[in-house]
Amino acid sequence: MYYTLMAGLGLVGSALVIIAFFANQQGWLSASDPRYSVVNLAGALLILISLYAEWNLPSAVIESFWAAISLYGLWRARRKRGTA
Repeated sequence: MYYTLMAGLGLVGSALVIIAFFANQQGWLSASDPRYSVVNLAGALLILISLYAEWNLPSAVIESFWAAISLYGLWRARRKRGTA
């Protein structure tokens, strides 16, 4: 049950990242839109959580960077909104 739950979280996280990327490519969601970073951050965190069930260092590294870059995007959006 635990493994199934973790795998499910990882799949939801993967879907979020893919949906955000597809929406960006379609022009529905700009990369400068904070929602883009929020969806990517949520996806990366869910994938990282899923890695507790079956550890994979390369995946953990890329998802950690994905989450950090998403946080940076949110910080930039907030900073830009504060100066506007």
